Amino acid sequence: MTISNPLPDDVLIARILAGEKQLFGLLIRKYNQRLYRIGMSVLENEAEAEDAMQTAYINAYEHLPRFEGRAAFGTWLTRIMLNQCYDQKRKNRHTLTNFEQPDNFVVMGTPANELANKELGNVLEEAIAQLPEKYRLVFVMREIEDMSVRETSATLDIEETNVKVRLTRAKAMLRQSLNSYMKDRVYGFHLTRCDSMVSRVFNHLGIQL
Repeated sequence: MTISNPLPDDVLIARILAGEKQLFGLLIRKYNQRLYRIGMSVLENEAEAEDAMQTAYINAYEHLPRFEGRAAFGTWLTRIMLNQCYDQKRKNRHTLTNFEQPDNFVVMGTPANELANKELGNVLEEAIAQLPEKYRLVFVMREIEDMSVRETSATLDIEETNVKVRLTRAKAMLRQSLNSYMKDRVYGFHLTRCDSMVSRVFNHLGIQL
C-alpha cells in the first residue's frame, strides 16, 4: 500500500541516520506498492516477491549511510529490489534444473487470486503476466507506478528512447479496453500486508515498533 508521506525522503533519511530508526517504517510503507509490483513483474509469485521486498529493504537500511543522493531514493531502492529479484530468479532457475518436475506440474493460483471480488484484477494480472519481462517491467513502472521516463531509464539502465519503445509495444500487446483499470486493480499490496512487511523488516533489524 502506497501512502502519502508527510516528509520528503531526504529529510526522513537524515533523521533515520541521526537515530530515529522507526521512521524507516514510513519509507517501507511509501514504497511497498512499487516494490511489490516490480517483484511480481519479475518473479510472478507473491511469496517470492515479498521475500525479495524484505531483503531489499534490509539491504537499503544497512547501506543507507552510503546513499549519496545522486539518484532519487526511490530509484536507488528500486534498483536494489530489481537486483534482488534477478538474484532470486537465477537461484530459482538453478534449483529447478536440479529437481525434476512431475509431468503434471501446475503453478496453482494463490488464495488472494481466488477471492470472489478479484475476477477483474485476475484478468488484468494475467494479461500483464503474458508480456515478455522487458516489456512488463516498463509497463508496470510507467503506467502503474507512474515512474517517469527518466527514472525508468535510470532504474533499468536503458536509453529513454528504449523506455518509450518498450512501453508502446507493451500497450500494443494489451487490449485497449483494459488500460483504464490498470492502476487500481493490479498487484495490490493492501494495509494488512503493509503492516506485516514493516514488522518483518523491523524484526530482522532489531528496531522496536
